[in-house]
Amino acid sequence: VYNGVEIGGGSLRIYRRDVQEKVFKAIGMSTEEAEDKFGYLLEAFQYGAPPHGGFAIGVDRLVMLLCGAKSIRDVIAFPKTTTGQCLLTRAPGEATTEQLAELNIRRID
Repeated sequence: VYNGVEIGGGSLRIYRRDVQEKVFKAIGMSTEEAEDKFGYLLEAFQYGAPPHGGFAIGVDRLVMLLCGAKSIRDVIAFPKTTTGQCLLTRAPGEATTEQLAELNIRRID
């Protein structure tokens, strides 16, 4: 923390198949959907991915604070637009009909 602003953080990542499967179940994802979308990851976990985690300092945020900038977009290399879009990756992408239904959102054309 620098002048009351968090400049870094960290975590341990999931590295066990059984834990990842429990997370998918907790968010309502079926076993079939998890295999379809994340089968490569689940398969990798069964071969014994090592525990991994880390801590990182947000250099862009630190630079913003040190130079007195009002916004991180003034110092970041690839800032999002004011509408929250990423010009580099074109995110966010289209939501599926199922994702919209889950959130009780309907598309108005």
